[in-house]
Amino acid sequence: MQTLVSLPFLNVHLHNGGPFATLETEWLGFAGSNDFRNALTETLRLAQQYHVKGWVADDRRLGAVRPKDLEWAHANLLKPVSLIGLQRFAHLESVEVLNRVTIDGMYQTALPGLPFEFRHFTTLPEARAWAGGN
Repeated sequence: MQTLVSLPFLNVHLHNGGPFATLETEWLGFAGSNDFRNALTETLRLAQQYHVKGWVADDRRLGAVRPKDLEWAHANLLKPVSLIGLQRFAHLESVEVLNRVTIDGMYQTALPGLPFEFRHFTTLPEARAWAGGN
């Protein structure tokens, strides 16, 4: 595992050990709108650069996310990432109930139109293995 980005609220890791190159977003806490959007824009750039086929979204410690930022993520992250050949998106849900409900709602709205597999996981090793093509 290689850490590509390390911020106070997010680490971005690259996994190259499995069949698929996999990007992992490890949220560490709250990020304001500008930080949230800038970080995800950079993460999308990295996903393109490394030709990832898997993505692990570790939202367990993600702080509150505004609905307008989730709408932005749907339009500016989930749709574009499907164009780079992403095949698997593994999600670990936020421990905060309101975040979990809000974010899950965004995924439920977005997923029917996206061409990659999406699964929820409760453990990081399982999420990493599946997203990496194992």
